[in-house]
Amino acid sequence: MTFMTLPIPSHAPPTAGPDVTYGAATAATRALEHPATAEIRLEEVLHALSDPMRLIVVRNLAAAHGEVACSDVPLPVSKSTTTHHFRVLREAGVISQIYRGTSKMNALRRDDLEALFPGLLDRVLDAAARQAARLDG
Repeated sequence: MTFMTLPIPSHAPPTAGPDVTYGAATAATRALEHPATAEIRLEEVLHALSDPMRLIVVRNLAAAHGEVACSDVPLPVSKSTTTHHFRVLREAGVISQIYRGTSKMNALRRDDLEALFPGLLDRVLDAAARQAARLDG
């Protein structure tokens, strides 16, 4: 598997932590592994998006239009289960995660997903919103 490093997003403060690393992480940088864009697979993305808790995470990140701390996404599950869901999303290439101080910040990899699977994320988000309205209404 090929890995790459992406620079800190332009919306990040200039004093932000280390770059997101697509590849081996080291304890010194606390970087997290992410698949390179070319390594993102449709079946892994669909699997990651198929879980209701992970879909809540993705919907929250999409609504935020930027980085969100794990603790700011309300999930009705334990902390360890929440961590698992974020890891599945990251390893599938749906989100990026980076440490900023003691917080793990999350953002959708919208540009990567759109380049690989045009319209997929928007359609999933739209369908999830329509389903939520139907079931809650």
